[in-house]
Amino acid sequence: MVHEFLDALGEDRTRLLTHVSADGAEWIHGPFRVRAPQAVICLDPFHVVAWAVEAVEKVRRRLAAELHRDGRSDQASTIKHSRWALIRDYRKQTPEQRGRLAQIAATNKPLYRAYLIKEQLREAFKVKGDPGKALLVGVIAWCARSRLPELVTLGATLGHYRDLIWATFDHGLSNVASEATNTHLRVLTRTAYGFHTPEALISRAMLTRGGLCPELPGRVTLRTSGSSGRAAA
Repeated sequence: MVHEFLDALGEDRTRLLTHVSADGAEWIHGPFRVRAPQAVICLDPFHVVAWAVEAVEKVRRRLAAELHRDGRSDQASTIKHSRWALIRDYRKQTPEQRGRLAQIAATNKPLYRAYLIKEQLREAFKVKGDPGKALLVGVIAWCARSRLPELVTLGATLGHYRDLIWATFDHGLSNVASEATNTHLRVLTRTAYGFHTPEALISRAMLTRGGLCPELPGRVTLRTSGSSGRAAA
């Protein structure tokens, strides 16, 4: 699929690419390394933080099962209903979620440690640059000594992609624009059942997301800027 995209882009425009934002999929990275070696590959922050969120979720489920098996049902119930308190950005937590998190901090140190590591990684993407790099190195080391297998695996993954994450810190790229476009296109598709041809949907997409701005009689046309030389996958 990536090769088809690059074929459609053409060699001349492919050579103009300066940056690529993607998740950790090698089937995305490989074609760009071969056909656009000048482009800097950056890992999308949302996907990297999602790895940490998934690791915290695995720790939560494992510890809840262990507590239930050991007959500590009250503690198991607290962990079972703490998912959103653990995965949500602490800046956006509700008072109830903060209270549940404080309870976990007091009663389940391993799970709270996993939460702190996840938030440290999120903070690294917020500060970016050299401070973000220093935080990432700290997160990788913290994962390695966490004694939580799920976090040890996360640390190894972050270490493997360290240079690509550092590129994100340096250049500030993300998939936000492309993900927003994908979401908008799905909404347009759901509302296009009454269209008689696919061309009508394509035209609507070009009008709303593609920068198409035809000149209309008696109206001033405002045009958007052109391509920035960046790609997101």
